[in-house]
Amino acid sequence: MRAVPAIALALVLPLLAHADDKTTPVKLGKLSAPAPAGWVNEKPSNRLRSYQFKLAGEKGGSGDAELVVMPESDPKAEKVFPRWKGQFVPPEGKTADDISKVKKLDGVKGATIDILDVNGTWRYKERPFDPKSKEELKEDQRVIWAIVFDGDEAAHVRLSGPKGTVDAHYPEFEKWLRALK
Repeated sequence: MRAVPAIALALVLPLLAHADDKTTPVKLGKLSAPAPAGWVNEKPSNRLRSYQFKLAGEKGGSGDAELVVMPESDPKAEKVFPRWKGQFVPPEGKTADDISKVKKLDGVKGATIDILDVNGTWRYKERPFDPKSKEELKEDQRVIWAIVFDGDEAAHVRLSGPKGTVDAHYPEFEKWLRALK
């Protein structure tokens, strides 16, 4: 085995040390913010997504979460939130409103961010508008939808997955939304 010249190590080690520091700049219309380092950039699974990230769950936990960005979306929360709430099966005696929370996120200059946060059993469809897409019931899920509207354009951002995993990533997700400029 040949020894690696010291000059080669001096050149390569700094690159390796910063290999994980790369972040993906995520653009939502005119706004953008770098994705947190722990978000694993993936190829979008369909053409309606401009970005797709995997957010790791705990080892031995209930699984990973997913974050997707869908550009050129409807900016009206009053129109899309009822449809999104309808993707959940409320427990007996409860309504979709009982298992969901709606709020506005302040602090992003020039934009409004409406958030819908729902917990429970999700009637998940990989392609929600495709009647041929199979519905799958996923229990103990948390889905957070954000409508980011900068006055000209709107994008939908969805953080979804097992409740425990989404709970762990939510503070970072909200911080990322607030970092949009």
